[in-house]
Amino acid sequence: MRPTVLNPLFADITALPKIGPKLAALIGKVAGARVVDLLFTLPVGLIDRSYRPTIAMAEEDRLATIEVTVDRHDPPPQGKLNVPWRVLCSDETGFLTLVFFRAKGDWIREQLPEGERRLVSGRVESYGSQRQMAHPDLILPVNGDAELPPAEPVYPLTAGLTSKVMRRAASAALDRAPKLDEWQRPDVLHARAWPSWHEALTRVHNPEDKGDLNPQSVARQRLAYDELLSNQLALALIRHRRTERPGRRTTGDGHLTNDVRAALPFALTGAQEEALKEVLADMAAPSRMVRLVQGDVGSGKTVVALMAMLTAVEAGAQAAIMAPTEILARQHFETIKPLCDAADVACELITGRDRGQERAAKRAGVAKGYVKVVVGTHALFSDDVAFDDLALVVVDEQHRFGVHQRLALQEKGPRADLLVMTATPIPRTLALTTYGDMEVSTIGEKPPGRKPVDTRAVPLARLDQVTEGIGRAILRGEQAYWVCPLVEANDMLDQTAAEERYEALAARFPGQVGLVHGKMKGPQKDAVVEAFYRGEIKLLVATTVIEVGVNAPDATVIVIEHAERFGLAQLHQLRGRVGRGDKPATCILLYKAGEGGKLGDTAKARLNVLRETEDGFVIAEQDLALRGAGDALGTAQSGFPQFRVADVADHAELLQVARDDAQLVVQTDPELQTERGEALRTLLYLFGQNDAVKLLRSG
Repeated sequence: MRPTVLNPLFADITALPKIGPKLAALIGKVAGARVVDLLFTLPVGLIDRSYRPTIAMAEEDRLATIEVTVDRHDPPPQGKLNVPWRVLCSDETGFLTLVFFRAKGDWIREQLPEGERRLVSGRVESYGSQRQMAHPDLILPVNGDAELPPAEPVYPLTAGLTSKVMRRAASAALDRAPKLDEWQRPDVLHARAWPSWHEALTRVHNPEDKGDLNPQSVARQRLAYDELLSNQLALALIRHRRTERPGRRTTGDGHLTNDVRAALPFALTGAQEEALKEVLADMAAPSRMVRLVQGDVGSGKTVVALMAMLTAVEAGAQAAIMAPTEILARQHFETIKPLCDAADVACELITGRDRGQERAAKRAGVAKGYVKVVVGTHALFSDDVAFDDLALVVVDEQHRFGVHQRLALQEKGPRADLLVMTATPIPRTLALTTYGDMEVSTIGEKPPGRKPVDTRAVPLARLDQVTEGIGRAILRGEQAYWVCPLVEANDMLDQTAAEERYEALAARFPGQVGLVHGKMKGPQKDAVVEAFYRGEIKLLVATTVIEVGVNAPDATVIVIEHAERFGLAQLHQLRGRVGRGDKPATCILLYKAGEGGKLGDTAKARLNVLRETEDGFVIAEQDLALRGAGDALGTAQSGFPQFRVADVADHAELLQVARDDAQLVVQTDPELQTERGEALRTLLYLFGQNDAVKLLRSG
C-alpha cells in the first residue's frame, strides 16, 4: 500500500483550487494528470521583475514594474472593436498609456480605478512621442507590492494554457506537498549542502535568479539525486530478489555447438568468444542468468545467442529468441534455421500471423518438446504457446519491450535464464538506468572483412546528383536504401515524406523501387522487404522501420534524407544496413542547409562525429553529450526511463553515487525495514517504482 502521507500528491489535479476538467486537460498535456506530476514539472525560465524605474527612466522594450497614478480611461467608440481601450497614467516624471485590445471595460475599470495608484508590470514601448505598455502582465494595488516577487517562474505551456494558470496550479500543488521523513544519508546531505526534499521543491518552484534554473543548483541536484536513487534502488532490489530465487544449472557437452562452428563460414572473433564464455558460465551457475550482450551493428551477437541456445538443447531443454518485429524475427529465423539444420536440431518460427493447422502444429511441437529452438515475436507471450522445458530466453532489442513483457516470457520456463541483446550502443550512464539489474557483455570488434562505410554529408540542393549516383549503383547490379523521416507529407514540418519520395523515385526507376513504413500492414511490409532481400527490388524507400533488422548483402548505398533531424545513434544504426557484403559501401547524409547554405554548429558537429568514427559506443556517448538524454533517446517508446527531474547527461556523476548507495542499502537492509528503509519505501512510491516495493512484500 502507498503510504497515506503521499495520498494528497497522487490525487487528480482537479483537486487543486480553480482547476476544472478543461484546465486539467491542458495542464495534463505538459505535466500529467496528478498533483505529483505537476510538482515534478520544474520551471524552464524566469521573468525578472526586479527592474523598478520611473516612467521617464524606463528603458524601451525592457520588462519594467512601475508605480503609477491612474488619471483617465479612454474607451473605444461604440462598435469599433479594432480600436483599443486606453488608460492614461502618470508619475512625477511623465506619462504612460496602458493599452488593451478587445478587453472588457468593466474589468479594466475595476483593475484600474481613476485617481488610485497601481503597480503595473510589462514591456515599455514608444508609440510616436508617447510611452505605452500593452496588456500589462500584472496590475496590483500599491499595498500589494509584497505579493510581487522579484522573479516569476516560467513553466512549459500549451495552446490555451496561460503562465498565470500554470503558476497558480504549481503553487497549489506545492501547498499539498507534505514534509517527509529523510531518506538520504546525513553525510551526503552535509557534504553537498543539500536542503531537505520539501525545501528543495520549494526552492525550485520559487527561483530568484537564473542560477536557480541550473541543473547543478543545490535544490535541483537534490531532487535529481532522489529520482536517480529511486531508479537505482528499484533495479538493485529486482536484481537482489532474482539472485535469491533458485535458477538451474545448464551445461552442454559441445556436440551441437561444434557442428555449428563447423558449418559457419568464419571463425568467431575474440570478443564473441569472450562474450560466449561469460554467458555459458552464467548458465552453468545455480542462480538465474540475466545478462545483456551489447554489440555494434554486425558484431555477431546472434551467433553468440545461438551457441547459448544450442547449449540449452544439449542439456535436454528448449530455447527461445524473441524479436520486436516480424521482419527481424524472420531474418533471425533465416540465419538460425540452416545452422540448426546442420546440427540436426528442430527450429520453428512463431508469429501472430500463424493460422489454422499450421498454427496448431507449431504450438504442439513446442509444447511436446519436439521443437527445441523457437524464434518469434511477441506472439510467444500468447497463452496458447506453452513450452515443454524452456531453459533459455533470448530477447533481441530489449529496449523495444517493456520489463513486464521480458519477465512474462521468462516465466514460461521454470527458472529460465535470460539473455538480452541490443545492437543499439548505449552510453554507460544510460545503461546504468536501464540495465542496472543485469550483467553486461560487450562485443567490441566486428567480424574480419567488414569494410568501413564511406560517409558523406551532402546538401539537399544536390539531390539530382545523388539520384544519378543511385542510378549508376543499380546499373552495376547493386541495391540501395533511401530513408525519410516521415511517412506522409506534413504542412507543419518541411521534410520530405517517404510516400512522396517513393513516387518521385519510382517514376525515375520504374519497377525497381519499393516502399516500407510503419503504417503498412505486416504482410504488405514483409512482402516488400522480402522482394528487396531477394534482389527483385533494387531501391527501398523507407522510414526508420529499417533501422534494425533488414539485411541485404548487395545493398551498397544508403541515403538518409534530412539527416540533421535524426539522432546520431540512429544514423549509425541506419548506416549499418550497408557494407554487409564484399563491395565498398557509401552512406550519404542529405541535410537541409540553413542561412548562407550552411549547417548549424550542433548539426555540423554531430555529422562530423559520424564521418570520423564507426565505433557505435563512441557515437552514442557523443550523441548524449551534444543533445542531452531526452533527444538522444528519442521518443518515450524507446523503453529507457523518462526522468522528470534528473538528466543523465547533466547528472552522470550523481548516477554513480546513487548506484553505490543503492547497492549498500540492499546489502545492509534488503527488506527496507530500518528507519531509513521505511523512508526509502516512500521514495520508491513517490517516483512510481511500485513494482520494486511489491517484490519486498512478495518475497
